[in-house]
Amino acid sequence: MQNSQKYFETRLSYEPKRDAIWAVIVEYLQRFIPPNATVLELGAGYCSFINHVQAAQKHALDQSDIIEQYADASVTTHILDCSHLQVFETSMFDTVFSSFLFEHLTREKLDNVITQIRRVLKTNGVLITLLPNFKYIARHYFDDYTHVQIFSHLSFADYITSKGLKVTEVQGRFLPYSFKSRLPQSALLTKLYLALPFRPLAGNMLVVATNPNTASVETKGNTDQVNS
Repeated sequence: MQNSQKYFETRLSYEPKRDAIWAVIVEYLQRFIPPNATVLELGAGYCSFINHVQAAQKHALDQSDIIEQYADASVTTHILDCSHLQVFETSMFDTVFSSFLFEHLTREKLDNVITQIRRVLKTNGVLITLLPNFKYIARHYFDDYTHVQIFSHLSFADYITSKGLKVTEVQGRFLPYSFKSRLPQSALLTKLYLALPFRPLAGNMLVVATNPNTASVETKGNTDQVNS
């Protein structure tokens, strides 16, 4: 937990303007999330996504207790490693969301996390993922010292398909990549940018997938402790 706190301090310090930008991003992503959904955000950090999403029940999970400081009263917080999803019931969530998390996990751990996501998602539930796209930002990818996995939009879509999910949306160029904020610098520019048919300088991807059948997922336990 101490290491994850240091990461927030050095790589992703809090910026109030980021909240307004996330409100625009969530408005765009809301099309994938029914208003009566039960939603889980993994690696929630400052809770910028989960605070803004419209949902019946909202849960935020992070290894750092920073989520308790930033989560709205409507959000239930869970201070846990992202591989410890055994605490949630099978088929509990309509939507699971993660942003800039999976590239920090070893392949073994990510395999386990995806299996657990499939278990906690309802049948036809949705996984929404934002990731840096190595295809477009290879030069800068390892400026973040915690990146351990490499994905392009093509390889990540293939990877989660191999794990039993059904990919329904892939945007290889979703948002610009910047080392600290990872987001455009104003809400208005973000809204205009997301309306473009082609997004120049975008280095982050969006991948959306559905869970065909929760019942087919084997439950796996894993107590590995690494940063989430």
